[in-house]
Amino acid sequence: MPLTKRPVTQTGMLIRRPVGEVFAALVDPAITSRFWFTDSTGPLVPEAQVRWTWAMYGFSTTVRVHELVPDRRIVFAWGDPAAASTVTIEFDARDDDTFVSVREAGFAGDTDDDVVRAALASMGGFSLVLAALKAYLEHRIVLAVVADRFPDGRPG
Repeated sequence: MPLTKRPVTQTGMLIRRPVGEVFAALVDPAITSRFWFTDSTGPLVPEAQVRWTWAMYGFSTTVRVHELVPDRRIVFAWGDPAAASTVTIEFDARDDDTFVSVREAGFAGDTDDDVVRAALASMGGFSLVLAALKAYLEHRIVLAVVADRFPDGRPG
């Protein structure tokens, strides 16, 4: 039976750091490259288009910022414009801590199985990113979970 509704993934994590620090870690590639991608052509700013690279996988993607509200929200599309998905990252300040939630929608694929596979991979990937962000900001540990996710290379 074909999908009647496209999946939307969501994950989240409490980061025990102030919202400004957490937000900066996701917009400043000098910090983000410590726990997520290896290289970026620039920071996330309103209307930016940047290229993120994961050198360990020989993979890059274009990221187009649609909305950026400091310490509150980042919305970007990534991937091939014809099949791009949209990622929304929201920051909920809780005293000196921050709850970060990540939602992604607009998954594409040739089959329903491809769409579901992409959604599940994304949710798992963002869960790893948030865990790595938490380890880095709270303990200054570079938790290489993104780099180690596929030790034999990025899956096809």
